[in-house]
Amino acid sequence: MPSGQEITFLDVIEGEESAGGTAVRVRFLAPRIARKNGEVEFLQAEEDMAALCQDYVLPQMVNAGAALPAQIIIVLSDRVVEHGVADQDATQFFEAYRPEGGMCVWEGF
Repeated sequence: MPSGQEITFLDVIEGEESAGGTAVRVRFLAPRIARKNGEVEFLQAEEDMAALCQDYVLPQMVNAGAALPAQIIIVLSDRVVEHGVADQDATQFFEAYRPEGGMCVWEGF
């Protein structure tokens, strides 16, 4: 990762609705973004999320022959958090991308 942190794949949540159609949420564990004792700030993690979309998620979808969603949402979390459940102690970063022409185009929230 550009930030130098180790990131672990957690899961994929498919079929969510976005403004332009379906969205795929891809979640990763990134312990170094934690508020307490974390070493990676959002601007660094933002580069990691772009790299994850471009170099990992999009190629996986293309290689699997999957239909591309309207939006790919990359989630970094400092701990495992159940999808849809609030955890005030967790640090989570989100970025949205639109797959277009073999690229992940940042859409931002």
